[in-house]
Amino acid sequence: MDSAAINSFIPTLDQVDSWSEILTLLPILIILELLLSADNAIALASLTKSLDSAALRSKALNIGIAISLLFRIFLILLSNILLKFIIIRIFAGLYLIYLFISNVIFSRESDIEDPENIETTINFKFLKIVALLSLTDFAFSIDSITTAVAISDQYILIIFGAIIGVLALRFTSGIFLRLLEIFVRLETAGYIAILIVGIKLLLNTLITERILPDYYFYILILFAFIWGFSKKEQFT
Repeated sequence: MDSAAINSFIPTLDQVDSWSEILTLLPILIILELLLSADNAIALASLTKSLDSAALRSKALNIGIAISLLFRIFLILLSNILLKFIIIRIFAGLYLIYLFISNVIFSRESDIEDPENIETTINFKFLKIVALLSLTDFAFSIDSITTAVAISDQYILIIFGAIIGVLALRFTSGIFLRLLEIFVRLETAGYIAILIVGIKLLLNTLITERILPDYYFYILILFAFIWGFSKKEQFT
């Protein structure tokens, strides 16, 4: 949901007369993005947990989210062409569902480090996580970008909203990185959020008549978060 906040503000932004008026709305946009980026942030933080150090996790988030911003801008600028291909949305939905299956149902305990080639293994894992972060955030953003482009043709404002969303996402991801060490169920809750967004994306793409309103999916994500924060690590 990270870029969704800008959608409701685009009609208002289209009517403002100066940048000073836009700047008065900026604090509200930032606060909304911080709140709405939670599902995406916890999902991305969960993806970095397999990295061995906090420094590597933070670096992976910085690079992955920066690459995903470039993907978002590319998608916005070419939205009239790319968003006509529903295969992109189907692929994004299936990819998110695959992430849940591969990391929760078939947990990745197969990452065995070769003691003779530890550095190469670590570098490969780091690059893999960066790629996963970029693709996952891109898949998360497709729905909100589609909605934003449908509401307004002011691409500068949509890109502005995407940048705010990415900055908020990086801030909240850093918070969730620390929380993952405290709450033992939070990582799984992040993958459940990924699954819910993937299912929502597929349903909205393949079925013309909405079976469930979008807020039903957001309620499910909220329940996943509540469950994720329900158990703390027992430190000895």
